[in-house]
Amino acid sequence: MNPFRFVDAGSTDHAVSLLEADPSGARPLAGGTDLMGEIKEGVVEPATLVSLASLPGMSGVEHSPDGLAIGAMTTLAELEADDAIARDYPALAQAVASVATPQIRNVGTLGGNLCQRPRCWYYRSPLFDCRKKGGAICFAVNGSSKYHAILGGVDCYIVHPSDVAPVLIALDATATITGPAGTRTLPLEKFFAGPERDIEAETVLENGELLTSVFIPTPDSALRSVYLKARERRTQDFALASVAAGLHVAGDVVDRASLVLGGVAPTPWRATAAEDALRGAPVAGVNADAIGQLAVRDARPLRDNHFKVRLAASLVRRALATLLGHSAGR
Repeated sequence: MNPFRFVDAGSTDHAVSLLEADPSGARPLAGGTDLMGEIKEGVVEPATLVSLASLPGMSGVEHSPDGLAIGAMTTLAELEADDAIARDYPALAQAVASVATPQIRNVGTLGGNLCQRPRCWYYRSPLFDCRKKGGAICFAVNGSSKYHAILGGVDCYIVHPSDVAPVLIALDATATITGPAGTRTLPLEKFFAGPERDIEAETVLENGELLTSVFIPTPDSALRSVYLKARERRTQDFALASVAAGLHVAGDVVDRASLVLGGVAPTPWRATAAEDALRGAPVAGVNADAIGQLAVRDARPLRDNHFKVRLAASLVRRALATLLGHSAGR
């Protein structure tokens, strides 16, 4: 590990100025559970770590009639322990509880979870100069691709590692970003960027910008939500595939649907065709198996990850069966 300078920013403006002044050498430090791993693995060699720990207004959960405001420096453990989140946003509580281990959730932050870098073993190894690191080859295409993308891969087949991101997108969350030009807010879905936009980045954050908070609007009484995750180990593992499902049921009809897949694409993947098929459908007439197949109809698996197509479809089917209360095979 190369030496680096540690700076406690103290204020958002100071953090932004430090990051803007040295875009290639300065890195923001939240909980550090991802960044420190990158440094130890030799993937990145920052000259300066800008600590966000003492930045005012970036920690804590604020409940209001309009919704839920969460500072980007709020730990996952804080979200997990919030009874109101468990009651009003059950899918979010389920996703947070599935992240890593209690020790990591105690220090890992919401912002860090959303902005974490890919876990692709070619990206994480200093032995491979892959596309994500500015090289000419995505080694997963002809290499070992068990954990890689089946959807949305364009010259880079990483999968987005966040469990929380698909749920927040399904719940219509927005992100607030602060940078040299001031503050801007955008739908969280548009916060993430695939390789077709910038192959070396996973978000739309520009030089000097920070994710400062996330807002989730108050769900209406018709919303039913769930988060399901498949992984190789029962604890401390990233998703092979996951789904965040939100259904607004009015009477006996699905008024609106959100289906966002995780672990299968470079960004959290909205299954728009499946959502469209659910919209306006009678609850009793929903064919969960057909909707699951529709969610992955555009999948283009690599050599070693064909299983993810069936797995993701099965998770969608199970999620719908859970929310609609009928047989998963219908």
